[in-house]
Amino acid sequence: MSGLPSDMDLYLNIPLDNVTEVTMFILMGFTDDFELQVFLFLLFLAIYLFTLIGNLGLVVLVTGDSQLHNPMYYFLSILSFLDACYSTVVTPKMLANFLAEDKAISFFGCATQMFLFVTLGTTECFLLAAMAYDRYVAIYNPLLYVVNMSPRVYVPLIIASYGGGILHATIHTVATFSLSFCRSNEIRHVFCDIPPLLAISCSDTHMNQLLLFYLVGSIEIVTILIVLISYGCILLAILKMHSAEGRRKVFSTCGSHLTGVAIYHGTILFAYVRPTSSYALEHDVIVSIFYTIVIPMLNPIIYSLRNKDVKEAVKRHFERNWFIHKVEF
Repeated sequence: MSGLPSDMDLYLNIPLDNVTEVTMFILMGFTDDFELQVFLFLLFLAIYLFTLIGNLGLVVLVTGDSQLHNPMYYFLSILSFLDACYSTVVTPKMLANFLAEDKAISFFGCATQMFLFVTLGTTECFLLAAMAYDRYVAIYNPLLYVVNMSPRVYVPLIIASYGGGILHATIHTVATFSLSFCRSNEIRHVFCDIPPLLAISCSDTHMNQLLLFYLVGSIEIVTILIVLISYGCILLAILKMHSAEGRRKVFSTCGSHLTGVAIYHGTILFAYVRPTSSYALEHDVIVSIFYTIVIPMLNPIIYSLRNKDVKEAVKRHFERNWFIHKVEF
């Protein structure tokens, strides 16, 4: 031991009158290069618009087409709604900051953004697990699917997913914004995420880091296990199928679903289930952008583009609107 005081010891010896609490944060973003910021603004604006059109369009389609009124598509419409909201919590502020000189966000605004972001992200983890179970029930015993996935089953699953998301977000938001932020208000990120906020706190964040690691880790383990067990049972059911075409169709659908789940959970594990000391702006911002902006854009493609029922519903929708327009004309 050198006997020299640590940064925390020095901070604790500062008179309280000389400590100024942060009331506003600055989102530092990607770069200071204006031309690059304009390019990123246009890129992410296009992604955001595509995300809203794809996800909200799927919600409208499921709601308006009676042939899609079954648990599978209810889950899919909830996922699409979550993705639209998930992206909206982060993207508009990020787009504004690309072109604005003032990149500030208020203390309350930052806490609100974190709460909504964590709520929606955690809810999506639980919902993806519920959707995997739903696919298992549908494929393992399709004749009893409507009975086994009645509203008494799927409605509580959806409510529990939201409840778990809200509880998880409340814990982290309260724990994070109970800390002191007095040395810096510059968040090395494009939105108010937990690790970069812990990195600029002048409080002891050890308990917060443990809370983040164990809570996110536990949710990831439970939801991933549910997905793996469900798809493992689906695989066994597929191998028992006599129809080669049926096996190919289910393999194709489940493969695309598993790809989406793997990408989402992989990026979350990388972002949160590791020490905050290893946080690096360049890599972590890209990963965060991927699961908050890119994946919500991809989900409508992953879960519906190769779905025959959805494609037929889209066709019916356009044919009906064309017929109505022709009659009115």
